[in-house]
Amino acid sequence: MTVREIIREGMRNHGILRGDRPGQDRRIRELLGMVGLGAEHADRFPHEFSGGQRQRIGIARALAMEPDFIVCDEPIAALDVSIQAQVVNLMIDLQQEMGLTYLFISHDLSMVRHISDRVGVMYLGALAELADASLIYEKPLHPYTKALFSAIPDASRRGSAPKNRVRLQGEIPSPVDPPPGCKFSSRCPYAQEICRRQAPELRELEPRHFAACHLAETLA
Repeated sequence: MTVREIIREGMRNHGILRGDRPGQDRRIRELLGMVGLGAEHADRFPHEFSGGQRQRIGIARALAMEPDFIVCDEPIAALDVSIQAQVVNLMIDLQQEMGLTYLFISHDLSMVRHISDRVGVMYLGALAELADASLIYEKPLHPYTKALFSAIPDASRRGSAPKNRVRLQGEIPSPVDPPPGCKFSSRCPYAQEICRRQAPELRELEPRHFAACHLAETLA
């Protein structure tokens, strides 16, 4: 399928095609322009584009649905660092222009901080912590969040290990058969008996700051 057909497919399947064929083609060119591509790209095939350009086509395809909410599942994982920044900055511009809400799923913690208003940290499929981005990066409460953030590279240290790095011990439990109690208890350096016996609830420990940890208050 050409780029034109790829974008038109979703519009057709969801019944939002408007006007005659020339009008639909104008809409497709408009969508391509919104993501930094030209009208000449509409009749090319995906293999003729770079990874960054293909990601832009994916964004145009999503915007064709006229959404309010977009799930972005690892949208920059396979891109070079410089291209990652271009794609994320494009997403931020589109968000501001169109009033979009993103669910941005990523292992790139620095990029998550750059794009997110609110951050949720997950461990074995469950929320460990949830807070505004500025707050969670400055004051993480959950032991897993602290360990995760301690591994973020610091460019000012010129390649040396991150300061105060927390190195977790043990193996990650099976997500199919997790341990009883807190899923992180088998690797948590602070775990106590209650952690191994009873699963913690996600509690609001500070305004708009939630953590699923029995010991979060004492570790803060």
